[in-house]
Amino acid sequence: MPVAHDDTRPLTLRDVSEASGVSEMTVSRVLRNRGDVSPATREKVLEAAKALGYVPNKIAGALASQRVNLVAVIIPSFRNMVFPEVLSGISSVLEETDLQPVVGVTDYLPEKEEKVLYEMLSWRPSGVIIAGLEHTDASRAMLKASGIPVVEIMDVDGTPIDSMVGISHRRAGREMAKAILKAGFQNIGFMGTKMPLDHRARKRFEGFTEALAKNGVEIMDQEFYSGGSALAKGREMTRDMLDRTPELDFLYYSNDMIGAGGLLYLLEKGVKIPEEIGLAGFNGVELLDGLPRKLATMDACRTEIGRKAAQIIAARVDNPDAEIEKEIELTPTIAYGGTLRRK
Repeated sequence: MPVAHDDTRPLTLRDVSEASGVSEMTVSRVLRNRGDVSPATREKVLEAAKALGYVPNKIAGALASQRVNLVAVIIPSFRNMVFPEVLSGISSVLEETDLQPVVGVTDYLPEKEEKVLYEMLSWRPSGVIIAGLEHTDASRAMLKASGIPVVEIMDVDGTPIDSMVGISHRRAGREMAKAILKAGFQNIGFMGTKMPLDHRARKRFEGFTEALAKNGVEIMDQEFYSGGSALAKGREMTRDMLDRTPELDFLYYSNDMIGAGGLLYLLEKGVKIPEEIGLAGFNGVELLDGLPRKLATMDACRTEIGRKAAQIIAARVDNPDAEIEKEIELTPTIAYGGTLRRK
């Protein structure tokens, strides 16, 4: 059973040695994958290190007690246009400091997040900005034991390890549901990504269905996808859903890209929007401003989330004892566009 660790100091080989009951030299051999160590001892050391959240220090000799001027930024995807805007906000703040962002991508996979985090922390960055509040036990242990500022971004529906900056996705879902109902729509379909890996989309869906239920409305049809072109999937799912459930009068999409695919499909079919059917997405992606009809959506405050997170890191690196707001909730707004009646 690992001994308790003082969170105010970084973990050392001695901590792993005491937790595993083997010498520091043996711990070093195991963690560097060097030397002849029995499988049982190796497993004991690795289990203790993982439970503690210990990450080896890859900074050489004379620099071993220092940090490098890097901020580890860990995001789920570059394919999702949300995250480049977050990175833009982070960079705009850090470029005024000595800190530089270095980016790792997890593909929404918890086990890949563990590996990326392990490698990044081994270089002893000055801070971590990481998307989401949901992590494996090993990732949480590493973040807690890192001894550096950690900011979890995009979401505030949960308890942070250290600091968090984002929006309430449950609230975002509830607000969109209220706007749709207020506009007079009742027969609602939902289309989105498969949600076990996308916690924020799941929370929006939960908030959305919760607000509908409070008003006696249930989602009439729903469909989820993973992989492939979002625009193409939006067209395909919209066609299939309306073939199945032609009485639908509103379609809510978990992101703007699949919503844009649905919008283009309906315009090609000559459907009157929003008179015959209304639409809404999520994210406020500027790329879609050139569509024939502006899609109703909700801004996720992406650039500002990046800026606020970087400001927290920069301020705490400059003064570790500074009194700084550590839980920041931003408020997204609905853009009604040309696909949702404003009432």
